[in-house]
Amino acid sequence: MPNHVSCEKRLRQEKKRSARNHYVRMTINTLAKRMKSAISLEEKEKLLAEAYSQLDKAAKSHIIHKRTASRRKARISAYFNSEKADQKEKK
Repeated sequence: MPNHVSCEKRLRQEKKRSARNHYVRMTINTLAKRMKSAISLEEKEKLLAEAYSQLDKAAKSHIIHKRTASRRKARISAYFNSEKADQKEKK
């Protein structure tokens, strides 16, 4: 346990921040997983926009690095575009 008041406050702040950051990271991971589930293409398009928004917000608030956000957006969009192409081939 911390011995100084300022160290106690820092510990409380770190707990809050880590909980907030964990929630944001898990939200991003959940959106990515839902993208790869068996849902319709229209729903995936809505999820894509939501995932972009969440990734941009996380990068802006320094929860993840901006290049990490960019890389994840690229991978999600590549997956979405391949699904879209597969859908057109089946028709």
